[in-house]
Amino acid sequence: MRTVSGTLYLCATPIGNLEDITLRVLRVLREVDRIVGEDARHTRRLLAHHDIHTPLSTSLYEGVEPQRVEGLIKLLEKGEEIALVSDAGTPLISDPGFPLVRACVERGIRVVPLPGPSSPLTALVASGLPADRFLFLGNLPRKSGPCRKALESLRGLDCTAVALASPHRLNEVLRTLAELYPSRPLVLARELTKVHEEFLRGSCTSVAEEVETRSGVRGEVVLVIGADADSILPADAEELYTVYRALLDQGLAPNDALRRAAQAAGLSRREAYARLHRDSSANR
Repeated sequence: MRTVSGTLYLCATPIGNLEDITLRVLRVLREVDRIVGEDARHTRRLLAHHDIHTPLSTSLYEGVEPQRVEGLIKLLEKGEEIALVSDAGTPLISDPGFPLVRACVERGIRVVPLPGPSSPLTALVASGLPADRFLFLGNLPRKSGPCRKALESLRGLDCTAVALASPHRLNEVLRTLAELYPSRPLVLARELTKVHEEFLRGSCTSVAEEVETRSGVRGEVVLVIGADADSILPADAEELYTVYRALLDQGLAPNDALRRAAQAAGLSRREAYARLHRDSSANR
């Protein structure tokens, strides 16, 4: 394979607070031959804030990638160093750039990722829900039918799910979640790293009801959805305590966890409560 001297740098940029950028990214943005952004207006504000004067290339956004990737590849093959940034966060994570990276890999052009901010990960680690395994759904579909189908795919999921939702369709998405999974844990994160950063935690039903009372929700919204409780419920009554603790760890309220654990074990809620109390007392 022919060796090329150009390099494509994938530079993660702030998702809100302009201080959330690494020293390495700032250095690379100053040293490359050109910067490719998603929206030149967003990129110019970032560069101006950090006093960076590297030339901006043609914007790369959804819909124009097929036409503009080849031109960028030719520049890279000539030896240029190019930095790719999105409007916010890590490039390619629900943002443009994949066709360019794929073309670089196919042509043997060096691709160097520079890690940094990512709204899905930021929301996940602060959600209080298990983060050891998770499914990222990306941006939920805009149309009702495909969106509902995407949410229905979470049935039986035994790990946390993360999705990006438009604030303009948020009420509809939350109503669908409440209908499908009334007591499933949900964390709504918005305005991450900004002045009005907020986390709404509860069940799908309670979060949907809270948002309904507001006149609207601004800013990018990240939804962190707990695992389907039914997917971790064995039918063995001897594992009642283990199941109960697992449900609590998934974010269910104690009463909901007790009710589901009792159902799985074939016990009444009162019997399950008595057994849990007896077992915990015996282990003291």
